[in-house]
Amino acid sequence: MMLPTTPRKPRNLAQQVVAQLTEHIRHGELHPGDKLPTETEIMVEQGVSRSVVREAISRLQAAGLVETRHGIGTFVLPPPPPMMGIDPATVVTVRDVIALLELRIGLETEAAGLAAARRSEAQLAEVRAALAALQHAARRGEDNVELDQRFHLAIAEASGNDYFRAILQHLGANIIPRARINSARLTHADPVAYMEQVGREHEQIVDAIARGDAEAARAAMRLHIGNSRERLRKAQDQLEAAQDLGAVPV
Repeated sequence: MMLPTTPRKPRNLAQQVVAQLTEHIRHGELHPGDKLPTETEIMVEQGVSRSVVREAISRLQAAGLVETRHGIGTFVLPPPPPMMGIDPATVVTVRDVIALLELRIGLETEAAGLAAARRSEAQLAEVRAALAALQHAARRGEDNVELDQRFHLAIAEASGNDYFRAILQHLGANIIPRARINSARLTHADPVAYMEQVGREHEQIVDAIARGDAEAARAAMRLHIGNSRERLRKAQDQLEAAQDLGAVPV
């Protein structure tokens, strides 16, 4: 059954869809666990294109309001615990992304170490499946943020500590810098080479977890997230220096 629409002022098309779906969620018309209408249904209801719907869903994922399960659909998530005190919507600038990466270094480094020590065979299989799906998307030239997020969540789950996954789930797609900014373009890196490097870093993490080597897993995760932080930090420093010299508009 289609959800009713309400009058609204003209705005960015994707934001219109985000606002409409968010309204349904916050007003209780869609409850935690409910499945959203299909992309086609939303297209018809809102009068927008498929790309607009997908952008809107990505924004809802980044805000931690919904999650997409492959082959099943997109579902409303429970509201995040208020004690976390981190609003994903505030992650906007490159500096914000860098700050979040610094948080993740401490958080996910330990999660990887615990995953190596505690993971079950089923959890290891999910980590490997997430990596395989991510690599398959990369070979097809797809930069899939959602699959990257799945990979990191699988490791958090394998840590055996529910709080690791809860925090990453709360942060949503913000845990992947590419969800907010084009990391390769900002750092002037070749997109293919950039994703290949990220892929190698992912493989090192999984290999260490599979071996049960906690220290190697910590080191691999620290290197992976640290590399992302350093790439963005250098790019931001260069951008700010150019702005100071008047080489680019502020």
